[in-house]
Amino acid sequence: MKKHLLLSAVIAMVWIANGAWADEKSVRSLFEQRFPGAKAESVTKEPLSGLYEIFMGGQVLYADEGVNYVIQGSLVNAKTRQNLTAERLKKLTEMPFDKLPFDQAIKIVKGNGTRKLAVFEDPDCPFCKQLETELRKVDDVTLYVFLYPLEQLHPGSTTKSMKIWCAPDRAKAWLGAMQDGTVPEGKGECENPVAKLAEFGRSRRITGTPTMIFENGTRVAGAVPAGRIEQLLGENVAKQ
Repeated sequence: MKKHLLLSAVIAMVWIANGAWADEKSVRSLFEQRFPGAKAESVTKEPLSGLYEIFMGGQVLYADEGVNYVIQGSLVNAKTRQNLTAERLKKLTEMPFDKLPFDQAIKIVKGNGTRKLAVFEDPDCPFCKQLETELRKVDDVTLYVFLYPLEQLHPGSTTKSMKIWCAPDRAKAWLGAMQDGTVPEGKGECENPVAKLAEFGRSRRITGTPTMIFENGTRVAGAVPAGRIEQLLGENVAKQ
């Protein structure tokens, strides 16, 4: 009798698992049918609301089982005021800091350099220049600058990035370009990581600049004030 009960339980568990998988698969298929060209990176049933979470293009959407309705916005727990969408998005976009290609970065040490921060930047991006102004106010940090020119938005930024990398002092060349607008001489024809970084960034959904990666994997886009950067660096230290 016990064997029969155990077997029934196992069959039920397999049936439930397969059913859940089939539901998520069908939701993905329906979503991509209703929105041609859209590619869902993941589809997960949200346990609290019963909706399906669809992650694509760096954002979280929600849909019913038949994909008759799609919700774009934050899902909030009314009792706890917990922003479930923000927490999931943070988790889905985290990037392991130790997996970054540091040999392809411009390293800048400020103060004792104990804290670490990686930044993907375009030398012609106005928001990157705003961020650089804020970063000047942050001390005791090692910055890893990854050259990430967005050529379609800023024609010529790829060549400028190559020239910066090929300069005798890359850190000095980078800071000069961002602070004074000076561009190193030469053609930028040395071996450089610009193309590799473009591929790396695309594979990890880095679609804009500046994009910061903190040691705990937190990804933050945009020109963030120095105070917020300090707060995020402090949160990372607290978790270690």
